[in-house]
Order: sequence, then structure tokens, then C-alpha cells
Amino acid sequence: MPSLHLTVSAFALGLTLATAASAQVSRDAVVATYADIAAAKYADSLDTARTLQTAIAALIADPGEATLLAARTAWIAARVPYQQTEVYRFGNPIVDDWEGKVNAWPLDEGLIDYVDASYGGPSDANELAALNVIANPQITIAGKVIDAGTITPALIADTPNEADGIETNVARGYHAIEFLLWGQDLNGTGPGAGERPHTDYLQGEGCTGGNCDRRADYLMAATDLLVSDLEFMAAEWADGGAARAAVVADAGAGLVAMLTGMGSLSYGEQAGERMRLGLMLNDPEEEHDCFSDNTHNSHYYDGLGVQNAYLGRYVRPDGSVIEGPSLAALVAETDPALDAEMRAKLDATMAALGAIKAAAEAGFAYDMMLEQGNAEGEALVMAGVNGLIDQTRSIERIVTRLGLDRIAFEGSDSLDNPSAVFQ
Repeated sequence: MPSLHLTVSAFALGLTLATAASAQVSRDAVVATYADIAAAKYADSLDTARTLQTAIAALIADPGEATLLAARTAWIAARVPYQQTEVYRFGNPIVDDWEGKVNAWPLDEGLIDYVDASYGGPSDANELAALNVIANPQITIAGKVIDAGTITPALIADTPNEADGIETNVARGYHAIEFLLWGQDLNGTGPGAGERPHTDYLQGEGCTGGNCDRRADYLMAATDLLVSDLEFMAAEWADGGAARAAVVADAGAGLVAMLTGMGSLSYGEQAGERMRLGLMLNDPEEEHDCFSDNTHNSHYYDGLGVQNAYLGRYVRPDGSVIEGPSLAALVAETDPALDAEMRAKLDATMAALGAIKAAAEAGFAYDMMLEQGNAEGEALVMAGVNGLIDQTRSIERIVTRLGLDRIAFEGSDSLDNPSAVFQ
């Protein structure tokens, strides 16, 4: 009888050990989830960009208020999955090297098209700020004469974009398309977005702004280029892609990439450059989506991308869910209190960004929040900034608790050296 008791006990102990082992979260599995979600997000970004491409083709074929509205609506929808990919920047060189092609901002819109007289002309900082490629079939960049008679994706990619090495010479990507759909927002910190009329795309009689045929060519070429850029990145994260291979090759390095993206986007990029800086300068030109007044959504979905990365869960535009072994589960195994802290801080940040989004959707646009002396706007924006900073402190603790190499997150003068902002 005793021997039977020992045998049963040993068997039970074996089951307990097996259960404990199976409950452990594999670092490899966590990184694989991160890559799977990246693949889904870039695929969704591509799909929504193709929908935008179709809507823009319809606008060009039949310019009208309805087709312009449909194209603008498709642009806003395309931003939802894309902004959630920004957490893959900073830690993944393939993404960071590519990102400027699709999401560079701010841009000197006079490089592309006509602008209001208040915009001014060339400056010491950017002599190409009013180049107006659409109005000029021949352009000169760095002393080189370029034939711009036919506007193609190759022309936009090879010549004006970041011309003369100036970052604000943005000729491609979401924001170039945004400008061509909305036009300049001339309302300052008052209500209203850009008001480009659909007649800017009318061919022949009724054309406003001049060069409607070339404007249509530019808009279509820029959209085609965006789609091809997203095709490249979607392939990079699909099975066999170089970005996926690089991040899953070593679980430790993969976790570092994940946490680098989470911390750098939270702190220097979003809390600093995209939010605190604009508030310090009271400058609506510092809005991320400044032509469309869509900045509240950009901030919200950037924040959601960080939360996605931690929880290992992403809700696609069609409502389906991609999820798997998560960084949250890995942290919880090591330090349950730290996991609870991180979850709570992410929730607090999303609540603050959600409050900005809700206020904007109720008519208090993000650029209005930036007005000097607007206490309500400052409180909304700073709640988001503070939440992002606070969650970065917990991300730093996670790096240490998981025994990973120290990570230097992206910074911002607006947070680290505020006096430098005004020098």
C-alpha cells in the first residue's frame, strides 16, 4: 500500500511539473506573436491603401463633392492600421529606414502645389519650399534641371522627395496625399480643416487652382507609390520576409526590438515631438495630420499600437483578432506586480488619448487644443503626454527585469531640454 501511495504521488508530481513547464511563456513565441501582428498590420495598411487608391481613381475620373468626400474618408480609414504599425519603428532598422517614404512630416506643401500668399516663398532653410512641382514641367534641384513634364511615381520618388537633403521637402506618402485631398488648413487654432475644392481636379472648364490635369496626375502617382511602398513592407513581415527573419532569429534581440519601439514611440516621438512640442510652440503646424484635422486619431492609434505590442493582441479592421503568447504574459511570470503596473499605465494612457479623440470628434479639434492660454486643451494634451512618459518608466523597468541590455530610447528636447526648443 505505501508503495502505491508513493507511485501515485510521483505521478501527481510529474503532472504538476509538466503543467508548470507548459505554462511558461517562451520568449521565441512572444517574438513570433510580435512578428505575426506586424504582418497583419502591414497587410491591413496595404489593403486600406488599395481602397484609397480606388477612391482616388474615382475622384479623378469624376471630380465632385461626393467623390472627394469618399477619397478623404478612405484616407482617414487607411491611417487606422498604419498608425498602429509605428511601434515597429526604432527597434527594427528595416522599418525605420523605410518609414520616411510613407509618413514623413511636417512637409513644406509649396514644394508640391499652390499655397496661400501667407505661406511665403523660398527661405534660407529651404529654397525649394515653394517649388510647386505641379505647376512646373521643368524644375531645378541643386543646380540640376529635371524634366517633370510627366508626373510619375518614379519622378516623385527620385527627385523632389527630401530634395537637397532637407527633411521637410516631402513629396510622397500619406501626408502628401492628405495635402492634395484637403489643401492647407488656414484656420490656425480656430475650427476647420483644409478646404480644397473638388474643382481643383476638374479637367478643362471649371478648373480651380490651375494645372488640374497635373494635380490629378500627381495625386494618382503619389497614391500608387504609397501602395508599392506598403507592398514592400508587407512582404518584409510575411513568411520568408527579411524583417520577420531579423526579429525572430534571436529571441533576446527580438524582445529588445519590441521594447525599443514601445519606449521610443511612447517617449521621444509621441509624447515629445508629436505632442509636447506643438503645445510648447502653440503651433497647429506641429499637428501630425495637420491638413485633415485627423491628429487626434493618429495619436490614439499610435498609443494603441504600443498597447497591442505589450498585450500581443491586435483587432483588424474587419473585427477579427490576431493574438498569441505576449510580452505581458512573459512579464507576469517574472514579476506579476510589474505586469499589473504596465497594464494599468497603458490603460491610463489610452483613456487620456481617448479623451482627446472624443473631444475632437465633438468639435474641439486638436489644433484648437494647441491655442495659447487654452487651459482645457492644454490639460487634454498634457494628460496624454504624462501618460506616455509614465508608461515609458515601466517599459524601462521591464527591460531590466527581463535581464535585457540597457536600451537608449529616443528623446526630445521638448522633454529633456525644453529651453533648447526656443533657441
